[in-house]
Amino acid sequence: MVHGKTTTIKLILGLQSITSGKVTINGYDIEKEFTHAIKKVGAIVENPDMYMYLSGYQNLKLVANLYKGITKERIDEVVKLVKLENRIQDKVSKYSLGMRQRLGIAQAILHKPNLLILDEPTNGLDPEGIKEMRELLVDLAEKEKMAILISSHNLAELDNFCTKVCIIKNGEVIETSEISEIKKETSQNLQLFEVADVNLVKNIIKDIIVIDHHRFKINVPRENVPEMIEKLVENKIKIYEVKPEEKTLEDAFFEKTGGNVIE
Repeated sequence: MVHGKTTTIKLILGLQSITSGKVTINGYDIEKEFTHAIKKVGAIVENPDMYMYLSGYQNLKLVANLYKGITKERIDEVVKLVKLENRIQDKVSKYSLGMRQRLGIAQAILHKPNLLILDEPTNGLDPEGIKEMRELLVDLAEKEKMAILISSHNLAELDNFCTKVCIIKNGEVIETSEISEIKKETSQNLQLFEVADVNLVKNIIKDIIVIDHHRFKINVPRENVPEMIEKLVENKIKIYEVKPEEKTLEDAFFEKTGGNVIE
């Protein structure tokens, strides 16, 4: 049993005692073989720690000293990955929140982990900072070949680039699957229609769910759609668009949890 997102991350990283169950990373038990389990893991829990009066580069060098064999080339490579080349010699106190987050990620990936764990990485960032963070994480997954585990309340943001989701409700994991699968599973057979006037449709087709003056949705199998279009055209209804309704991750979450507070 787990509690919330941050607690789950602390349990995974061995920062909190596990009362039941176990955590295995790269085949090693986090409690019995901590050093081996954590060796290829990078993480930021809550806010990244750094010395504000030192430069970004000096902060990276301090972290590099904690590991064996991190070269100047690797530090430079990581600086380039997080796109801080132009500001790496500036004091961290002059960095924006987004730049500090990127420096924190640079610290976490110096030792080339194959798993990066981030707790609310876009928290407090402005839209530009969020976009930069999203692009950076996609880049890291591709270039550094690392799995990235993100905990977040921002479901719309996760929907943009994550591939798998784990939903926690009241301390229990209630769903773990591909995002595309969970959205497909909850969307059923809802078809979205855009027409000139929804009021004219009400008399022709029963059980429509009105969204606004021009749009309605209806729960019918895809194979029934041509027949419905034909019926509307026969009744001189102008149709602008017909498509399956795409659920967002947020929609799917609320269906799965019954509207429970996001954990």
